[in-house]
Amino acid sequence: MSESDQELFNLAMSEDAQPLMYAVKKHIQENVDPISDEFFALDKGKEDRWVWHPRQMELLDGAKAKAKESGLWNFFLPDAETGEGLSNLDYAYIAAELGKNPLAPETLNCSAPDTGNMEVLERVGTPAQKAKWLTPLLNGEIRSAYAMTEPSVASSDAKNVSTRAVLENGEWVINGEKFYISGAGDPRCKIMIVMVKTSPDAASSKQQSQILVPIDTPGVDIVEGMQFFGEDGAPHGHMRIIFDNVRVPEENILLGEGRGFEISQVRLGPGRIHHCMRSIGQAEKALELMVKRAGSREAFGKPILKLGKNVEVIARARIEIDAMRLMVLQAAKAMDVLGNREARIYVSAVKAMVPEKVCQIIDQAIQIHGATGVSQWTPLPSMYAMQRILRLADGPDEVHHMVVGRAEAQKHDCW
Repeated sequence: MSESDQELFNLAMSEDAQPLMYAVKKHIQENVDPISDEFFALDKGKEDRWVWHPRQMELLDGAKAKAKESGLWNFFLPDAETGEGLSNLDYAYIAAELGKNPLAPETLNCSAPDTGNMEVLERVGTPAQKAKWLTPLLNGEIRSAYAMTEPSVASSDAKNVSTRAVLENGEWVINGEKFYISGAGDPRCKIMIVMVKTSPDAASSKQQSQILVPIDTPGVDIVEGMQFFGEDGAPHGHMRIIFDNVRVPEENILLGEGRGFEISQVRLGPGRIHHCMRSIGQAEKALELMVKRAGSREAFGKPILKLGKNVEVIARARIEIDAMRLMVLQAAKAMDVLGNREARIYVSAVKAMVPEKVCQIIDQAIQIHGATGVSQWTPLPSMYAMQRILRLADGPDEVHHMVVGRAEAQKHDCW
């Protein structure tokens, strides 16, 4: 086994990051958990679902201020002066804790899609782009969106993206339609990174570019919030957007024309790991709820825990959570050791595995709760919906299985 292969199995959190982990746990316990019930209850009393209640912002800003005071901010950005210098591996441990409370990531300025967008801007943005957009994002003053998916093409193959951008007189003129653009409904969302086709005659991997588009640019029409399982996620939202002769300055392009795929390698690897670790936090929460429910309710003269195969269901959930955690930690370590591009097989493996298994664990928790499990009395329905969406987001399961299976076949010259 080579030295780099050996290093891939060293999955311990660094000693320097361990105090940070404890501080994050303390912050969630003291500053996030106590405000969560009130925060989400305020959604019911709003006249306009697409704005935040002032009290919600008061609660959230209070928790963010406490995080800043404690030095807990922007952990998602590995090995950069603008972040805490965390490795992907160290951040993976923290992301699992953030997944246990849906408010926790934003209180530390570690929410998707901002994390991926900030990483792109930090890595490839010009000084002017950083000053205008990265700085307020890093300060938690604005939110952002990433616009790639389109309703008219199979967007799991990014080469199909058809929204066009044509350079005219020093401006990019953008026309097309996107949907499921997460975060674009938030009134705090000020900037989008938009995947467009700029060079249709170039090689297939050089046709796409990514361009910064302020959300208030004339011609940006936010049509509606797309629903998933009947929910539209307001006010964050997953929006359908039409770009009708949208004009932005030529200098709004990121890195250069035809380099959209190259930018995606910067963005998608870490983002997928963050999703997977937060998903493991959700699985831990579901298992906790499952065990407490099964141990506190009786049927047919026994605790539900001891009926049928329920104890085995719980055992398998624990085993699968721990197995998922190790795989995700190794994928994070692979990004640190090999780089994002070379680690793509590890990343695809966990992206294929984790949301599917977490969906299954949450479904089992719902079953043990009975009718209550699908009601508003537990967080399980919304947890399930989000995990089911992740089986499509950042590429569907099938794409990731293809990446892993193809790599395995290539080892034996079968592809």
